[in-house]
Parts: sequence; C-alpha cells; structure tokens
Amino acid sequence: MKKKSGFRSLSLFFGKITIASLILFSCGSDNQTAISPEIGGITESVYASGQILAVDQYEAFTNASGPIQEIFVSEGDSVAIGTPILAVYSEREKLSRESAEIARNFADLKTNQSKLRDLQLTIDFAKSKMGNDSLLLERQKHLWKQNIGTEVELEQKGLAYQNTKTAFEAAKLRYLDLKREIEFNEKNASKNLAISKVLESDYILKSKVKGTLYALLKEKGEMVTPQIALAVLGSTGDFLLELKVDEYDISKVKLDQLIIVSMDSYKGETFEAKVTKIYPIMDSNTKSFTIEGIFTKAPPRLYPNLTLEANIILEVQIKTLIIPRTYLIDDQFVLGESGDSIPVKVGIRNYQSAQILEGITSTTKIIKPGL
Repeated sequence: MKKKSGFRSLSLFFGKITIASLILFSCGSDNQTAISPEIGGITESVYASGQILAVDQYEAFTNASGPIQEIFVSEGDSVAIGTPILAVYSEREKLSRESAEIARNFADLKTNQSKLRDLQLTIDFAKSKMGNDSLLLERQKHLWKQNIGTEVELEQKGLAYQNTKTAFEAAKLRYLDLKREIEFNEKNASKNLAISKVLESDYILKSKVKGTLYALLKEKGEMVTPQIALAVLGSTGDFLLELKVDEYDISKVKLDQLIIVSMDSYKGETFEAKVTKIYPIMDSNTKSFTIEGIFTKAPPRLYPNLTLEANIILEVQIKTLIIPRTYLIDDQFVLGESGDSIPVKVGIRNYQSAQILEGITSTTKIIKPGL
C-alpha cells in the first residue's frame, strides 16, 4: 500500500523539528482530544479484485472460416474430451476430402494387383524360355564336342540364352519397380487423405476438457473466423479464484496465504480461500499481477465469471499496541499531548490502524494531527 507522499517529502526536506512545528502551527493542539494507544488485534492484508473461474475454463476457437452449419450441444450440457460442439460449413474442404478419397481408392494396392499379375506372367514366361534356351545351349555344346554342328549354331544358341536371361532379369526389375511405385502411391494417397480429413475436422469444434459447456457465443448460420470465440467450457463443479494484485503489493504475496473473499452475489457474507499460484509476469496495461486461489470455505453454489473482492492476509497480531492510522505522521511520528513530535517504530498497518513497536506505551497521550 502506498504511503502519503506529501508527509514524506516534508519530513525529508525539513526534518523532524520542522514537521512538528508545521503540525503544531496548522492543527492548534489545544483543541485536540488526547487518546492513549490500545492493546488489541490488527491484520495486514493486500486488496485484490477478480472473478470466479471454472477449473480449466477456456474460450474455444475454430481454425475455420464460414457459417455455422450445425450445433450439436446446448448450454449447460456435460461434455467429454473430443465431444463435437458445432460444425462450420466449407464446400471446398468437403470436395477436397472426397477427391482425396478417390485418389486413395485408385492408388490402393489391391486395386492394382492386376498390373502386378500381368508382370508376374511376363516373368514366368521369360523364366520358362530362359530354361528352354539353356537346355538347347547345353545340347549344342554336347554336339559340338562330338564335332556335330557348326560354330555359328553354337553361338546362336548362346546368344538366344543370354537374350532370354536378360529379358527375365528385366521383367523382375520392372515388377519390383511397379510394386514400389504402387506402394508409394498408396501411402502418399493415404497421407493426403489423412491431411484432408484433419483439415476438414478443423471445421468441427470439439471440447478439450471433460466438464460443462457454459456458454455458446454464436448461433447457427452466423459467420465465424479463427479470431472469434465460439464457446466457453470448463470443469464441472470445480472452481478457482483469479485475482489481480497491484505491482506495489505483489512482493508481499506468498503461496498458501489466507484469502478473505466477498461477492455481490452473497451480500454480507465472507468466504475463505488460499493462494495456490502466482503468475510471474506483470500485465503492463493494468500494472498488476495475476494470482490464483482455491476455496477452503466456499459458497454453496458458484458460477463462472462471478465478480469478487478479496483481502490476502499477510500478517495477524492478536494482542499488540495499536493506534488509529490517522494519528500517524508519515508513518514515522505521532504528536504528544503537548504537541511535541514523537518518533515511533511502526509494525504492520492497515487502513484503520497501525501497530506500534517502539516509541510510546499504552499510557502515552497522543493527539490527532490537523489537516
């Protein structure tokens, strides 16, 4: 909490004596009623404002642009992870997916078995012819050893065998190439179909959590884009507090500190929570930090986005010396009954009271400084 800069600048510039004289000059101590410090309790806290959120609450967006074709659920319905919320219409993505299905069916390995069988027949024929030419070559070699036949006939038989062997090897290579090509086309077409289905699924908004659909922000037929929130979802029955704390107070806030909560929806009642998370970055627009908490003493019924005010309890003193905060001068001095300035050491403080650690006792008479 900020100190009053007016008193601080006066004390730094003029010093202790000047402050006392200025106060005496302005207030006229003869007309002041003197009081004594009291023994009592005092609490120091940090103020925060915020709202109630469902656990895992989020605004749902789609990656698609177009009119809402269908809404599958209603506000307040329970949803599971993956439950369709609504569908955005896209003729282009529908046609793209159908085209990918046609290409996938055309490239299917089973559909192309006839091409492989045709090449397999070519291989079988080449193998059979190669075997026959091999026998003819061996027979011609045997005759040649017996001086039967001509050298030209032997060479022709050898050349015929080499040709059929080459044809056999070439047919096997064509078969392997064709099979590899068919398998590649099948996998590629399957991938394209999967991509097309993913792109088409972007046009169906699905729940990311198991919980409740709290709000539908658009109606059937309305145009939407990826920048427009379409729904609000979150857990069912589990809520947390999202608080905003000023940058001047954030250094005092720690995990598990007690939070006293009040809400407009429960006038006159207070509830208890504790700090569970401190976000480490400041919002430069609001100059505040975000704090999360959970209820330890909760209201009977809660709804997302209920507004609240809270005090984060920093320290509590049950039995200590306290004075009204308005009796302090710059959080450093008080005025004695005779108008003299008395330096004091201040402990915890709030808007109403301040704890006095040193400088005065419960029997000291002090007066309120004038304005």
